[in-house]
Amino acid sequence: MNNLDKVLYTAQTHITGGRDGAARSSDGRLHVSLNHFSSAREGTNPEQLLAAGWGACYLSALGLVGRHSGVALSPEAAVDVEIDLGVHGEADYRLQARFNVALPGIDRAVARQMAATAHTMCPYSKALHGNIDVATTVSS
Repeated sequence: MNNLDKVLYTAQTHITGGRDGAARSSDGRLHVSLNHFSSAREGTNPEQLLAAGWGACYLSALGLVGRHSGVALSPEAAVDVEIDLGVHGEADYRLQARFNVALPGIDRAVARQMAATAHTMCPYSKALHGNIDVATTVSS
């Protein structure tokens, strides 16, 4: 595993207990309780963490696309990410995702192109597209 020319950052986390445990980063900035999505206990689940991380990365990629194309994103630009955990057959667990992108003030056709391009730049999208179903809708 050495396909990067330069490592910009390495996230290090320690997880115990799986879906009913905890995750802590090596620098102490992240410490979350993990709970199964059906649990009433306090905490989050892996799907919420994926949605938050992927969404943040993707919105940053949208900003980069805008800067490269001379289109400024409004401070109200946002993305709502939905991650579904489901099963195919009896025990083939799978994920699927929906991105609802809001780019106010940008022509709809331009916004759609920007949204598609951002998926080609976002490292999370690169890793996950083709591995899970992803649907992206855009409103302006």
